[in-house]
Amino acid sequence: MYALPNMDLWKGRTDSLIDKDEFRIHQIVKDNQTTSVNNTCGIIGFSCEEGVRRNKGRLGSKEAPNEIRKSLSSLSWHGQSADSLVDFGNIICENQKLEAAQAELGSHVEKILSKNMFPVILGGGHETFYGHYLGIRSSVGPNAKIGILNIDAHFDLRSYEDITSSGTMFKQILDNDHQASYLPIGIQRYGNTKKLFDTATTLGCSWILEEELVDENSEENENKIQNFINQHDYIILTLCMDVINASEAPGVSAPSSFGLSGKMVRQLIRKITSHTKTISFDICEVNPSLDCDNRTVKLAANLINEVFMCVERR
Repeated sequence: MYALPNMDLWKGRTDSLIDKDEFRIHQIVKDNQTTSVNNTCGIIGFSCEEGVRRNKGRLGSKEAPNEIRKSLSSLSWHGQSADSLVDFGNIICENQKLEAAQAELGSHVEKILSKNMFPVILGGGHETFYGHYLGIRSSVGPNAKIGILNIDAHFDLRSYEDITSSGTMFKQILDNDHQASYLPIGIQRYGNTKKLFDTATTLGCSWILEEELVDENSEENENKIQNFINQHDYIILTLCMDVINASEAPGVSAPSSFGLSGKMVRQLIRKITSHTKTISFDICEVNPSLDCDNRTVKLAANLINEVFMCVERR
């Protein structure tokens, strides 16, 4: 089900009503019902946790899109334009109809792209990504080479013979789209079974382990990511918040004891979204019901703001 944007969520401190150098994000965001400007980023929420439920995870991520909006609201705006952000509302998964909700998300992602905007999708469980991908593929056509960069502790390459979930979407894509490739970044060695590593190998994937994302390997990792980007026409970036250390991101379904730092993830986001081939971004697995002092929601908002800034500067 589609829900119109709730602009009452966009509230916060106001330092000035006229000086744009003192504006905050809640003063920048426009309602897609009242603006037709080709803005920089189109925001769409995916209020869904059905994939997490099917994957036997902890529920609560369906509340994330609106909570992230609230946290984004008071961040100071450092962009050049006051017409840079448009809220397109939420897709809500009802009656456990995940596949229908994913298809609906895809149609709205395609709509945002048709307006020459950069889609920023607020999940939801990581099943959000499948709907995100459907919209991109429909927009760019069947022959374009799509590279999927996933900052995540997990491969999410589980079998979907019985049912799809938040752990199956990348295998769904790779099995059926031979013009798509996949590079996960931040994989936890012991957070994935041997079979999942074998599955990734069989599907022709490479990956970067969490323990490899250290300063001494920075040039090698950057080259690996850049080479992957170079091989594709378009890049989709997805971030699963469980890749971040649990001390910084406790509000996720599967917290990571040895996760990446928020600063490392920010660095990755800046590099990838600064590239003109990167066509869209989603953030998933924020679970407000499991959060501590709104820590994970606030971090998610700050990482999304990095996307806004990088896209506008391109």
